[in-house]
Amino acid sequence: METISFARGVPAPECLPVEELADCARVALERDGATVLSYGSAAGYGPLRNWIAERHRVDPARVLVTNGSLQGMVFLAERFAGERVVVEAPTYDRPLKILSARSVETVAVDMDDEGLDLDALAEALDSGRKPSFLYTIPTFQNPSGRTLSEERRHRLVELVREHELLVLEDDPYGLVRFEGEAPHTLFDLEGGTRVAYSSSFSKTIAPGLRVGYFVLPQVLEQDLEALATSTYITPVLLGQATVFEFLRRGNFEPNLERVATLLRARRDAMLEALERELPDARWSRPQGGYFIWLELPGGGDAAKLLERAASAGVTFVPGADFGGAPNTARLAFSFVSPDEIREGVRRLAALVREPLQV
Repeated sequence: METISFARGVPAPECLPVEELADCARVALERDGATVLSYGSAAGYGPLRNWIAERHRVDPARVLVTNGSLQGMVFLAERFAGERVVVEAPTYDRPLKILSARSVETVAVDMDDEGLDLDALAEALDSGRKPSFLYTIPTFQNPSGRTLSEERRHRLVELVREHELLVLEDDPYGLVRFEGEAPHTLFDLEGGTRVAYSSSFSKTIAPGLRVGYFVLPQVLEQDLEALATSTYITPVLLGQATVFEFLRRGNFEPNLERVATLLRARRDAMLEALERELPDARWSRPQGGYFIWLELPGGGDAAKLLERAASAGVTFVPGADFGGAPNTARLAFSFVSPDEIREGVRRLAALVREPLQV
């Protein structure tokens, strides 16, 4: 039996513009090979930095292009090692591991269907020592798929100003939207003084290029570029130049539309399958991104369910891995086909119902 994986938060192979990227890499080498094959600025490939800076209406000096956006998270963890950081509960597990490895204390604040609970955040900010920053994924969050409402974004910015709090707004999924209007980014609402904005071309072009970026408040510019220099001297300039050529050709928006169409069909297939197969469960209904957050009925244990699911040919990630409750699970719909999604949910639902049949 072939395993159907709801654990892989990666794009399906058909989302990747392989032939176009191959040509972009060739042209980038022919045009600027002496630059991209040598050492360069630790802050990234100049033309790409300029493109990002123009998009976010900032000086290019504030843009740090990294080897994937997680590399930037490593730099922040190094910068604030031993201090205190507020995170969402649940949240992406890899930043949690990065912070823990550098002895950063994390304070988890609960979420609901509208995103971060701001009353709980205010309470956390008023108790204990001041956190170094808040790490948040406000749009199509990993792992929950939830989006912070526009109203809460405005209130969060008020809290940020009141408490003089630094925020890392991680936004790799925000452009992968299937429906609805995009809310304002925290970066735009706050003005970029206390909000560092992080994103990546992994979800919008291809993850293997390893091109992420940060738009930094001025207070962090020099520190993080120095950490980049001491870590790898130069990032992967060929990957960055390939991305820039892709953007220069005007391929970004058409490719984004194509990717969103492919992933929308997968999201729809998963929502329809959950309605049909697991009507007693609860789940998020994201308007974009990669993930659905499942709450098992009857207080079921997702970790125990996974043990049985593996032998039934379906996998997922228990919510507890992200700081969620034991009865929760992250289901990624981005990698598998709609038919595989329907079959995978059917297998999962059969396992959830098994105890009721004994």
